Amino acid sequence: MKSKASQSQGLLLFRLSQAQMFAMGTLKVQEIVPFTSFTSMPYSQQHVLGAVCIRGTTMPLIDMPSAIGYRPISREEFSDCSIIITDCSRTTVGFLVRGIDKITACDWQAIAPPPETLGNNTYVTGITKVEDHLVQLLDVELILSHLNPNDPSTLYPTLTDIDREKLKPMRILLVDDSGVARRQLCNALDSINIPYFVATNGNDALGIMQKSAQANHPVDILVSDIEMPGLDGYELAFEVQNTPNLAHTYMILHTSLSSEICVERALQVGAHEALTKFEANELIHAMLRGAKKRREATATT
Repeated sequence: MKSKASQSQGLLLFRLSQAQMFAMGTLKVQEIVPFTSFTSMPYSQQHVLGAVCIRGTTMPLIDMPSAIGYRPISREEFSDCSIIITDCSRTTVGFLVRGIDKITACDWQAIAPPPETLGNNTYVTGITKVEDHLVQLLDVELILSHLNPNDPSTLYPTLTDIDREKLKPMRILLVDDSGVARRQLCNALDSINIPYFVATNGNDALGIMQKSAQANHPVDILVSDIEMPGLDGYELAFEVQNTPNLAHTYMILHTSLSSEICVERALQVGAHEALTKFEANELIHAMLRGAKKRREATATT
């Protein structure tokens, strides 16, 4: 099944080294521009080169190879480099890369998870092949989280005892391919003692939901990332909505993309809510709305 919502999502291929090709989803990309001069910023993060102004917008310029452990880009290389301007986690950032290859169409269901040999401290969220070249899909959210840690007040929700008891009976499934995003979701619920299940991709999530429904313990609230290799959040929501024994699930899709289009598409494919950026209290209140709707639905059956 190909959802209309995901057809426009391609891959931007670029190089951080001579040997390895990397990629990010095109929905994260605002613009690609040639290298332009920047202003150094005292006491900035190690991998932040400085501030660059492009079309009237000032943003941090990040040495992407250095940020993920490759050799930093030297000043002698700057003139041959490009800047990828991204809109992610409600933040506009410029990533300096050694070269742009191309934008290509992508079968997101063909993207495989990274091999376990890479370990947990990897910035790679998926592996695919383009014209026989191995391409690593980067976890841009993880890069940004290391450079600009979230305000602690946004990571942990506050919840009354009454609201906690409303959420506790709910079977909650969290789905995200990004390790940093999964930790944020899990830490938020752990901090208020709310139980949950976790899946790392859409296919596994759909399997968990089907097995739970067959066992007469259906998932009540689904919280899923939109951008995932394999079955993405749009497609997962579409499948859930069109499967009779799953269609009751309250679906909350979230994305790091600051885009009204993403929210509109999420609602079109059957999601009840769509959130941009992680904000723990915002997420918990969405779950409480879902819990209320599930209780009301149960009361009428």
